[in-house]
Amino acid sequence: MENENSVIKCDSVYKIFGTNAEKMLEDNKENVDPKVFQEKGYIVGVNNASFEVSKGEILVVMGLSGSGKSTLLRCISRLTEATAGKIYIDGQDLLSLKNKELIELRRNKMGMVFQSFALLPHKTVIENIAFPLIIKGIKTNESISKALEMVKLVGLEGRENYFPRELSGGQQQRVGIARSLAVEPDIWFLDEPFSALDPLIRKEMQDEFLRLQDKLQKTIMFITHDFDEALKLADRIAIMKDGIIEQLDTPA
Repeated sequence: MENENSVIKCDSVYKIFGTNAEKMLEDNKENVDPKVFQEKGYIVGVNNASFEVSKGEILVVMGLSGSGKSTLLRCISRLTEATAGKIYIDGQDLLSLKNKELIELRRNKMGMVFQSFALLPHKTVIENIAFPLIIKGIKTNESISKALEMVKLVGLEGRENYFPRELSGGQQQRVGIARSLAVEPDIWFLDEPFSALDPLIRKEMQDEFLRLQDKLQKTIMFITHDFDEALKLADRIAIMKDGIIEQLDTPA
């Protein structure tokens, strides 16, 4: 299926951890059995993943701890190098990009939000959000006004000059979300962004997330191990087990 709208495309992506993983994979490509690999000192992170994510779609990847969800995400943002396979972002062959091109792509096209908020403790809300823009070389006043827009978008008005330690967990996570949106990424990677939050705030953040998506129409890969969260947020859900995408379909 050639999907004209496909923003992310993975074609038989493997990630094997261990020395000379390429050779090990080459020798056993037809049958990657995690147990056999493990006995030989390898860990199978992602096993033959092929899928596409269309423009504006929310694909939720779920599975138990150690199923390979985060590894898959890290391969697609190339924070981890895939052992084999092809990954395309907007038709561009991600694995052939040189370092500089990769940094450009990450800066301009990708937004990432992780479970740990990773805010800079000595910077205020507004400085945290403006930070990636300033790094991109955008003038400070422009960066600040963009950051103010983001503050509004995630409902943090009045807290622009707070430091992270003065915010609740949910508010800190909003800052993380605002920061990743400030660069106006087309593709948004979220790795269990709400799992550190208590259930009520979590539900609030999910609603907020859907409201933002309704407005922004990003292409999103969202990782969670919470089934209800997946059902609530996903256009399609990919279920991973032992590095394999076992099922990929609509929530229903």
